[in-house]
Amino acid sequence: MHLMIPFASSLDPHFEGALRELELPQLSRLLGLLTPAGEIGDADESTPIPPHERFLAAQRGIDGDLPPSAAWRLRAAGQDPGDAAWALLTPVHFAIGTEGVTALGPATLDLDDAESRAFLDALTAPLFPPAQGWRSAWLSSGEWAVAHDDLDGLEAASVDRVLNRGVETWYPQARRLRTLLNEVQMLLHEHPLNQAREARRLRPLNAVWISGCGRDRGSALPADLLIDERLRAPMLTGDLYGWSEAWKALDAGPIEQALHAAREGGPVSLTLAGERLARSWTRQPAGGWRRLKERVAPPSASVATALENL
Repeated sequence: MHLMIPFASSLDPHFEGALRELELPQLSRLLGLLTPAGEIGDADESTPIPPHERFLAAQRGIDGDLPPSAAWRLRAAGQDPGDAAWALLTPVHFAIGTEGVTALGPATLDLDDAESRAFLDALTAPLFPPAQGWRSAWLSSGEWAVAHDDLDGLEAASVDRVLNRGVETWYPQARRLRTLLNEVQMLLHEHPLNQAREARRLRPLNAVWISGCGRDRGSALPADLLIDERLRAPMLTGDLYGWSEAWKALDAGPIEQALHAAREGGPVSLTLAGERLARSWTRQPAGGWRRLKERVAPPSASVATALENL
């Protein structure tokens, strides 16, 4: 098995402090059995594609190129992306504050499926008309997709870089994307759907984030790869307590299972991803004598050191 955990660390000092205080005994023991197996990323938290997405792209055979995340999400949802150039649309609320504009994600909007579909329909007719070569797809209440040849190869920051952060840093350079983002905001401003939300004292859906542009390519993910994303939601909403509790659940669940498999001599790999790097470890072949020694004196490793600078 290969266990991959995104959002395992953070550069936010509050999350860093919480991680230092967390007791993760199973992770410590698992790391003690594994050997470093490389890393992906360039130690730069300002790149548009975060390390976990770059790692997953590499697993699909795409390394150093922009991952077509929208097409992959479409396929995962049971829809055929075909040869179209797709982009993800994430409904968000742009909150204007004294220090800039912060993107608040779908979890803060409380959209149900019907309302989400209504918003996508409201955007499709004027901005993504089929008569002009556009296609649209509803994936979930918090994720849509559109396709057009103009979107192919456009660089856009992953929504995982943007949520709960200032959008200025991540605003796309491509004029086509900037125009679309601005047109969406103008259309949603005082739209009847948002007026109805405000009457119910709900945040207006006043913007979308566009990301993951490109045509479907690459292979399927390895069959033994297990991606556990339970740290994502609390990280992207700034829920420090929820993130800490999710780490504890990981330690008592998938990480303990991986530890058991490693102790039995099975093929086990672990990848932990933060904002700068995705680091991997793997189990080297171990004979019966070594496994017995490990049971008598279980090795361990520093979790803080492993996650340092991720």
